[in-house]
Amino acid sequence: MGHDHSHNHFETARSGNKKALILALGITAGIMLLEFFGGLLTNSLALIADSGHMLSDTVSLALSLSAIWFSGKAASAKKTYGYYRFEIITAFINGATLFIIAGLIIYEAIGRFVEPPEVEGGWMLIIAAIGLLANLLSAWVLNRNADVHGNLNMKSAYMHVIGDALGSIGAIVAGILILLFDWTVADPIISVVVALLILRSAWGIIRNSLHILMEGTPHTIDAQEVKALLIEIEGVLDVHDLHVWTITSGMDLFTCHIDVAKDTDEQQVLQKALKLVHDHCGIEHATIQIEKAESMHHSLKV
Repeated sequence: MGHDHSHNHFETARSGNKKALILALGITAGIMLLEFFGGLLTNSLALIADSGHMLSDTVSLALSLSAIWFSGKAASAKKTYGYYRFEIITAFINGATLFIIAGLIIYEAIGRFVEPPEVEGGWMLIIAAIGLLANLLSAWVLNRNADVHGNLNMKSAYMHVIGDALGSIGAIVAGILILLFDWTVADPIISVVVALLILRSAWGIIRNSLHILMEGTPHTIDAQEVKALLIEIEGVLDVHDLHVWTITSGMDLFTCHIDVAKDTDEQQVLQKALKLVHDHCGIEHATIQIEKAESMHHSLKV
């Protein structure tokens, strides 16, 4: 029953993520077009930069949406864990695209520092304000209906939208400075600041997704602490070949070998160990091998 409840909760969360992504995708795509043509009209790099960022966001949201669909495919004999890892791969791609977009913004801004063009601050301000409202709406939809804190795929999509909001705020600030002081250099300066903020969030997404792809231990779990707790179980002599890793956000796996004393009840130790892993780590999917001296597993490389 506990496993069914966990599975149903997981699928309910996926359904909420899907609906939120569809809404956010529609909003983002519309504002992307508005800012791009608005940037051409006003000659504003800040608007064009933000529309470029929103293009990557539109693609990333579409990728995140397809990742939810793709990862929902049933497991097979060749894909025994199913396609859940596709969400993490998508998160990594989203983080990488943020780096590329930020680099292009900085490259274009450098040229504008040398020769600042004329920028129509009024229209730039209006379009950026509309973009900001749309970005905030997308962020609200995702934050309210999707798991943007526990699901790395959704977090990467959410950070793209937040990056858009920062870009719109930057364009608004630049528009105000151009209107009040005719300071056209504010446009590339704001663009660089936004690009640096985008890089900061992108690095976190890339680092976390790469950690999962490298089968790293979840950040919320201390493997050494779990090992020490397992050794405290009566009859346990040693714990080895312990591994904890993540298939996708919210789906952690655990395996280990436990050496027990000769007269120990293996099933009793197994039940206690499984309960400990579930209660302490929140892991439903645990595989534990109980060994005695006569059946001890040979040393493994990892």
